[in-house]
Amino acid sequence: MNDMTESTSPVGRSAKQELVLTAERLYARHGLDGVPLRRIGAEAGMANKSAVQYHFGSKQGLIDAILINRVEDLTRRRSLLEARLPATDLRCVVEAHQLPLIELAEDEDCYYLPFLEQLVREMHPLDKLPETHRESERAYYARVGALIADIPQPLRDIRIHQASSTCLHLCSDRHRRRMLGVNVTPFALHVSQLLDTLVAQLSAPPSPETLAILESAPTATPELPALP
Repeated sequence: MNDMTESTSPVGRSAKQELVLTAERLYARHGLDGVPLRRIGAEAGMANKSAVQYHFGSKQGLIDAILINRVEDLTRRRSLLEARLPATDLRCVVEAHQLPLIELAEDEDCYYLPFLEQLVREMHPLDKLPETHRESERAYYARVGALIADIPQPLRDIRIHQASSTCLHLCSDRHRRRMLGVNVTPFALHVSQLLDTLVAQLSAPPSPETLAILESAPTATPELPALP
């Protein structure tokens, strides 16, 4: 048997999946530039020192694979939640989109949120996200935008992006604290309070100062990087 193409972990994962999950954990803990590819292969149980290059071609190929590994499940779960929650309730719309991401912080074997933080912090391009996710993201912006229509553009899109960033960073911090054994807010309270915060962030009336700056500022639409 060729351990580069057919080997599986004790729990039945393929070599590629084992490399992706191991790299997710190591990059989340040590940063994108803090982990040699050989270490990832070794900790994933690969006998060949070039396992990452064999399966993904390069470090960039591995990072892209980690990025998209959980996106399909996120998009599918969002779609299911959106199908049963009222589309005219801002809090429900935000919950349907953010809850699948929020839940990842409760999984001790999942390091996707701190990994995403690394990508966002280093301005890493997220251009490999699948089109199904991009469509879901565009639909989310449209739904939320329609529910905060009294907020002028481009503030609407800026707020939606900032609310998603807030959710990512707070949940990533919760994951880190849980991994360190620090007591955290009970999950139900954490989710409810976080949703309250995001809704307030989205719907708060802009101050006269912000409106004045917006009126005098250039009208070019800011470039807002995609988020899973």
